[in-house]
Amino acid sequence: MIFDVKKFARKYAMIYTAVLAVLLIVPLVTYIFLLLQIDEAKVKLSLESQAKKIIASMQHYKSSDKVYHFPRFKEYRSALLDSSDKQIFSTLDFEPQSFISGYHKEENKYYYIYPLPQGYYFGASKLLVETVHTASKIYLFAFSVMIAIVIALFLFSWLLLRNFSAPFERLNRQLDNFIKDSMHEINTPLSIINLNADLFANKYGENKYLYRIKSASKTLATIYNDMDYLIKQGRVEHKKERMDMSAFIQKRVDYFQEVANLKHIDLQVSIEENIHYLCSGTKLQRIADNTISNAIKYSHDHTTVEIVLKSVDGGIVFEVKDHGVGIENTQKIFSRYYREDEAKGGFGIGLNIVKQIIDEEGITLHVDSSLGKGTTFTYTFLIK
Repeated sequence: MIFDVKKFARKYAMIYTAVLAVLLIVPLVTYIFLLLQIDEAKVKLSLESQAKKIIASMQHYKSSDKVYHFPRFKEYRSALLDSSDKQIFSTLDFEPQSFISGYHKEENKYYYIYPLPQGYYFGASKLLVETVHTASKIYLFAFSVMIAIVIALFLFSWLLLRNFSAPFERLNRQLDNFIKDSMHEINTPLSIINLNADLFANKYGENKYLYRIKSASKTLATIYNDMDYLIKQGRVEHKKERMDMSAFIQKRVDYFQEVANLKHIDLQVSIEENIHYLCSGTKLQRIADNTISNAIKYSHDHTTVEIVLKSVDGGIVFEVKDHGVGIENTQKIFSRYYREDEAKGGFGIGLNIVKQIIDEEGITLHVDSSLGKGTTFTYTFLIK
């Protein structure tokens, strides 16, 4: 029940960071796209410039010169092509796929084919100039900016949300301490009521007034145990042990017998003996107590509640069937604080706890209900 400010801040900081990052990264991507286009235009201009330098070199060649030294550059390679696109001279280290005049790109190789006048430049009709270029600096810049944006947004959101939620954490901590102190204070008088009710019954015998006291105290004890489970949730590890489930369920039925007697409800029990199951006693008690107490609470007077525990192939079935008001919406009953009948009391947390437990333990639950006829809760415990 403690409000975890760090968890809250981290969770929502991630959400806000994702949303704001998308809003900021979209224009960044557009900017990077423009940078790539500009970079490509620069490469194209550089290739054209190199082509013109080579042409100028060939134009200065005199036929009287015995040898022509074709210009070579560190970052550029070139080739002279005849009218059939065959290489007359080449320093290329790859085979071009296209020989159409203009600008071309193949992976990280950029090349420019410049048309030459026929009959000049050693019989060549085309000049090809190529360079290897990657936009790694632009991509590195984009990646760095994106990471910086995400980190800055996350830190800003996290600090903002943490400071914003700090007062709520203090308030929640005070409320949690108040609930724990209240639970501790309730436990003592509740124990005294139960003890003295038993002593009174032993000395003076049972009567309807005593039944009502015991029934009310046991209903209160069930609510107390649910609250105690919620308070300790996430803080206390519920260790599993191999339990005699038959004896355990019978014990819980006996516990609620006096509550049933108050409404003249007959608890019809069919419990198969020697059924053992590996589980947490605390969790199993929450399932049994909430299911049996609800069956009694929502049953009509002078009816029956059938409680069955039996072995089936590969598992164990625990079933509680009542003949009461029924459930209108079997899905909503597991929502915290939901109550179909406000007049029946309670906080609406019991079945929510049950749902959490069966989800954690892999227990299946089937609820069959008809309004005005009753409800059947069927739990199936798989034997692992």
